[in-house]
Formats: sequence, C-alpha cells, structure tokens
Amino acid sequence: MSRTPRIALIVTSTRDSRWADVPAQWMLEQAKARTDMEIELVDLKDFDLPLFNEPASNMWMPSSDPAAVKWQEKLAEFDGFIFSVAEYNHSISGALKNALDQAYNEWVRKPMTAIAYGSMGGTRALEHLRHIAIELQMVPVRSAVHIGGADFFTVHPMAGGKPLSEIEANIAPAATAALDDLVWWANTTIAARDAEAAKAA
Repeated sequence: MSRTPRIALIVTSTRDSRWADVPAQWMLEQAKARTDMEIELVDLKDFDLPLFNEPASNMWMPSSDPAAVKWQEKLAEFDGFIFSVAEYNHSISGALKNALDQAYNEWVRKPMTAIAYGSMGGTRALEHLRHIAIELQMVPVRSAVHIGGADFFTVHPMAGGKPLSEIEANIAPAATAALDDLVWWANTTIAARDAEAAKAA
C-alpha cells in the first residue's frame, strides 16, 4: 500500500549564534506547501548527542547510550532527509558528522538532499556530506539549494542581513527541483524496502 513519504528537515548547526534556522525555516515552508510529502523539523540541538563512543556502529551491535538510541529512533520515523548545511572550514559541522556516525541502519536506502549556505554556497560541505551519505547507504539526489556569493552576502547577518525573501526568486527553482527529486526517490525506496520486507516475512 502506497503512503506519503515522511521527510525530516535536519538543522545541523548547534552553535548558539547560528544562522541555520533562517534557511531551514524557509525550506520547511517550501516543503509544507506540497501535498506529496509530510515534513518535520528535527534540530540537533534537541538531542544533545555525546561524541560517538560506542564499541561499534549500530550496523553491528545495538548502541548503549540512551541519547544515541533516542536519535536513532527519531531517524527511523522518516523515509528521507533534507539537511540544512553550514560550511565550516570547507566541510560540514562537527555536530553533523557526529550525528551521522551515531546511527547507521536508520539512514540506509533513504534519499537525502540539502539547503547549503556559505560564501561558496556550502558546495564543499555538501560534497563531503554526499560522500558520507553514500557510505551510510543513503541516496544523495542531484538537486540541492545553494545560498552563496552575492545572495549569501545579501541575507547573512554579518553582511547585508536582509530577509531571505530578498533572494527567494534566485533559490526557489532549486528548492522545487530538490524536493521533486527527493519525493521521487523516497517513493521509489519505500516501495523497494517494502517489497524486501514482504519477501523476508
């Protein structure tokens, strides 16, 4: 039986001074305007994950830390992921890398995309994230949103500080393409996972 994909929009910066909420909320609005997905905002700040300290990934054995188990249980609710990605020193935040490492089974065979930002549009961070996602057996889709260059310096509070609506016309087509890709792959992977589960039953 077909169902509407459940998607998590994960805010991946945990700094008190983060700007991450602005692009995340804008992307959330784009997703909520659609009828082909259910979207939920998931904030890493709400999970207070310790640094990964398990004997092994939960691919090999259950995790013992209650915070890690809580995180895994939340991820298991979803069929795909959108990451709000800040670029820190040409890569993703340490908080995001740790959160990725704290689960494995819950990422497998689910699609992901992102809204990335930085002076270069978060391109290098998202490229790293896509490589990690492949190792976790996610399905990185081609399309994503990048806020960079003049757009970034228009809206970031340390530069222009204008509302995201100032650049919406520039980034909205990318958001539509990213969400279209994500829904297609979410539906495809749901069907494949369901078929595999039925065969194993």
